[in-house]
Amino acid sequence: MTDHRITWHGEHKAGLTRGERAADILRNGMGSWTFVGLFILFMAAWAAVNTFLLATRAWDPYPFILLNLFLSMLAGLQGAILLIAAKRQDAIAAAMALHDFETDVQAKVEIERLMALNRQQLEMLQGVRTLLERTQGIGPDAADEPREGRETG
Repeated sequence: MTDHRITWHGEHKAGLTRGERAADILRNGMGSWTFVGLFILFMAAWAAVNTFLLATRAWDPYPFILLNLFLSMLAGLQGAILLIAAKRQDAIAAAMALHDFETDVQAKVEIERLMALNRQQLEMLQGVRTLLERTQGIGPDAADEPREGRETG
């Protein structure tokens, strides 16, 4: 059988909007070594194609003005996407902190209840022990009380 318990993270992911999911995917993609490697490879290929392969008919000759325009646009969009993702991460952290606080408060109440129950049990055990000591004549009060069946004399 499968376990269908819903965790806090599952509930949170289910409530994400399409834009929030897209921001998460883009953040995870742009924050990877794969992206960095592919980006460097793309820029090297762009430069190689425009410098060597299409030397006389290059669509973006050496100063690579078109490439610089694309890089500037990418930087602007990337900054905005990363800010959106950072805001989302802050919201997630705040929600998790609130959830942790509520869990801690519930745990504290439960621990206090268990401690009170433990104190009651200890008091009951002490009462039973005192009663047992009195009836069997053992313990600190035994010297004061004569024991049944003991010969005095």
